[in-house]
Amino acid sequence: MKHLWLILFAVLLMGQRDPILVPDVSQHEVQVRQGFTGTELLLFGAILDPRGQRAGQDYDIIVVLKGPSQPIRLREKERFAGVWMNADSTDFRSAPAFFAVAASRPIGEIVDEKTAAIYEFGTSYIQLSPSGVIDTEEQQRFAAGLVDLRERQDLYKEDPQGVQIRENVLYQARISLPSSVTTGTYTAETFAVSRGRVIASALAEVEVRKVGFDRFITDSSQNYALAYGLIAVMLSVGMGWAAGRFFAMI
Repeated sequence: MKHLWLILFAVLLMGQRDPILVPDVSQHEVQVRQGFTGTELLLFGAILDPRGQRAGQDYDIIVVLKGPSQPIRLREKERFAGVWMNADSTDFRSAPAFFAVAASRPIGEIVDEKTAAIYEFGTSYIQLSPSGVIDTEEQQRFAAGLVDLRERQDLYKEDPQGVQIRENVLYQARISLPSSVTTGTYTAETFAVSRGRVIASALAEVEVRKVGFDRFITDSSQNYALAYGLIAVMLSVGMGWAAGRFFAMI
């Protein structure tokens, strides 16, 4: 029975015409320690036809690296009587903490807007999930504000020339993670596109986690919130008292 399944799988594979992506990433785990200044991920791989040979057609490669999704509340600020005050706000149930797109050439030259929106090929096409009923124009305004804010924080980015393809087989892309990167599971999805159509895709994962003293602090604040808060207050009071005594002696 096992051999029968293998034969059926081989027959199906031989009948497949679309190429196969074989992706990998330079680091499957990123360790965030004290003094972490960021790192660079190398996403690379090959595209083959179902028989394991070189793909016989031209194609483009688009890589989408996405960080863990999290809920977020956005607030607008308005100037009133010379003072900036909070105005409208909205909540999104799901927004990626990190989002980066790299491609072998500008996205607009590879696919149309509909395809780009389906696969999130760009910061303009990030699929956010608003919480509750929200006007379409208002949603677009808040979404644009979120993208602009995180672009300035180096958390959202696009690189239309970020993928290099060699001999129509091998590809590679470099995407940098800033020091403020959020811990969690990151997905690196690679797409092969030919004549405006996605012909293959593959997924790899990268785990970003804190280690050492930073992890101890994070775990303590999450698992022992009350004790962590009391110790933090005691340390603050103690340091304030010590500073007062020191300056009184001068």
